[in-house]
Amino acid sequence: MTARRGELDALRTFVVIGLVFFHAGLVFATEGDFYVRNRERTEVVTFLAGFGVVWAMPMLFLVAGTGARYSVRHRGAGGFARERLLRLGVPLVFTTLALNPLPQWLRLRAADPSYTESYWRFWPRFLTVRLDPADFPFVVDGRYFETGHLWFVLLLLAFCLLLAPCAARLAGLADRVAPAVARRPALLLLPLVPLLLIHVLAGMEVQYAAWHHWACLVFFLYGFTLAGDEGVRAAMRAAARPLGIAGAVLFAATTPGFAADEDPFTAWTPLALATRALFTAAGWCLVLAILGHLDRPRPREDGAGEPPGRVRAYLGAAALPLYVLHQPVVVAYAYGIVGRQAPIVVEYAAIVAASLVTVLVLYEWGVRRTRVTRFLFGMRPGQPEAATPPPEPAR
Repeated sequence: MTARRGELDALRTFVVIGLVFFHAGLVFATEGDFYVRNRERTEVVTFLAGFGVVWAMPMLFLVAGTGARYSVRHRGAGGFARERLLRLGVPLVFTTLALNPLPQWLRLRAADPSYTESYWRFWPRFLTVRLDPADFPFVVDGRYFETGHLWFVLLLLAFCLLLAPCAARLAGLADRVAPAVARRPALLLLPLVPLLLIHVLAGMEVQYAAWHHWACLVFFLYGFTLAGDEGVRAAMRAAARPLGIAGAVLFAATTPGFAADEDPFTAWTPLALATRALFTAAGWCLVLAILGHLDRPRPREDGAGEPPGRVRAYLGAAALPLYVLHQPVVVAYAYGIVGRQAPIVVEYAAIVAASLVTVLVLYEWGVRRTRVTRFLFGMRPGQPEAATPPPEPAR
């Protein structure tokens, strides 16, 4: 029995709550095409957002991969696939129908003050879709339809279902590879090879937090195969400091590429290619550095590991519902707050504060307390408690 990886639960919660700050910041960013945008904008948001996207969403995929390894071991491949279909598929479908049309409707209203179509008349137009199998797993498309922030849930579900049939083989391969990585920490950089091939050749995608969506599979598979091995964890702890320094330097080196007139995400100029390579390397180094720095176990005398506090356990259980709820709430408040002739910092603080309070209230009173809503938002059934454990413990 391995001790609980409390730092992974904390990381997941930190990233999910941080997305409220991140998406509120996009309202004031000079770049991008967020649903609602303030007239006055600042370059500071663009830089700070860039330092977040370089590691945050990849970290969520890695943590999910680590949890998947434990789940497969506990339930078997078939049970794992069924559990993921319920825990991810149900909130994906429900939220797409119930919440995702709102940001698109508000985008139309913010862009054109003369637009007066009601939300209920827009809703069926949002759901007018066509199938595009070539864009797997984003096979549903339409003029107004979008997965929005649920791209993470859709990708994670696809990765889990693709993993299930070969989970046992991957676990066996990982058991053979892990000792070599533990002995030679330089091998921690090997996953950079497929990451660089994907990003340099296929390009980066703005709509998926600046990463190509198949690059996220590399982080997920690393979490499933190696991130939980004791020897690999020791190697990451030992290399955390140099990896952190390297990641910060590499990210700083992307500044000329992102400041240039050409598109660093897809262009084939030498500067764009170099920028994508530097961004990719920075992201990988920072993810490993953060994992290594935070992996400082504090076992109790009975060896069971330090139990999570009530607040951390409560937020850990809320991670998926909070993720699902946060973006429509942020967009709604941004629509009502921007253009009030207030300084940027005041508007930003108002959007963040109101959004955080609202998503927590919605979770507590609208999700957590009934079996039906718990099911619709991917939570385990049963009577809720004040400190419910996280939905998928990372081991």
